[in-house]
Amino acid sequence: MSIVTGNISYKDFSVVDVFCGVGGLTHGFVLEDFKVDAGIDFDESCKFAFEKNNNTKFVHQDITTLSSRKLRTYFDKSKRKILVGCAPCQPFSIYNNKKEKDKNKKGTDKKWQLLYSFAKLIAEVKPDIISMENVPRLVSFNKGKVFKDFISTLEKTGYHVSWQIVNAQDYGVPQRRRRLILLGSKLGEIQLVGKTIVDKKFKTVKDAIGHLPKVEDGIPHPSDPLHRARKLSELSKKRIQAMKEGGFWREWDKELWLKCHKKKSGKEFRSVYGRMKWKDVSPTITTYCIGLNNGRFGHPEQDRAITLREAALLQSFPEKYQFIDPDDTFKSQMIARQIGNAVPVNLGIAIAKSIKKHIAEVG
Repeated sequence: MSIVTGNISYKDFSVVDVFCGVGGLTHGFVLEDFKVDAGIDFDESCKFAFEKNNNTKFVHQDITTLSSRKLRTYFDKSKRKILVGCAPCQPFSIYNNKKEKDKNKKGTDKKWQLLYSFAKLIAEVKPDIISMENVPRLVSFNKGKVFKDFISTLEKTGYHVSWQIVNAQDYGVPQRRRRLILLGSKLGEIQLVGKTIVDKKFKTVKDAIGHLPKVEDGIPHPSDPLHRARKLSELSKKRIQAMKEGGFWREWDKELWLKCHKKKSGKEFRSVYGRMKWKDVSPTITTYCIGLNNGRFGHPEQDRAITLREAALLQSFPEKYQFIDPDDTFKSQMIARQIGNAVPVNLGIAIAKSIKKHIAEVG
């Protein structure tokens, strides 16, 4: 039953994104015409891309030190509140800098401290609507205790809660990426919108990056410095040349094998040293997505790993999304981390559409 009185629309809401990174989730809300008033993240390197592409404020702060009073100041005071976020499962915070014995004080739940901090802020600030995106393992970690604690906090605070594990490929992301999406609302029942891709007509690697100009490994494209692939060693170049589209290291001559490949336990390692397929979605884009030896990140036909631009497109960032701060030194691994950690933009759009639909229903 809705507790809303009077008509409301999504325009009546102010959005704040906690753990915003370079803005994948925020950009989904921006593209759905929501007003995002701030993004908060401990990783200050994300500031340029977040602000440049989303025309809003980046706040550099560790959520474990963020008070509810301070968080309230980031919302537009004249509007209702929506709080969204993707709490990292491996906290990138001041907690990582403490001594090992201090890390263990709260036992196995310690790695999820940011999620508990997120729940505490929700309980204190009481936004009308919340969203949380995370890894599917959260549901079963420590017999589900952390996840149950999170939901319990929300329900005690008066939220209607729904959650499901989805594959981003079902929402127009050209990538296999399973994620947990949770939605909560004080206004009434809320659900994630249904799959936007029907009949398994997924957006493919070819659809996402097939139009980009060819580049050699180690040489950026002159008109797009983000379209650059890591320089390969001579041995790595021989290895990728020995693979066809969609292939992996088992296609190499044995003199190209690594020591681990020669062991019985290594014969099934299909997730490294592989090429993508044009007519399929990509594997999950990780923070190490530009390394040939870190996954199946080989280009389908060019003899190199994927470029940073290709990784961003496979995360469904628009092609014009800017990641490189002209006033800072270019750091490819830093940008790869930013891209790999991001919520895919099209998944952000699905979350924003769900909230917009919910507001229309209860308003």
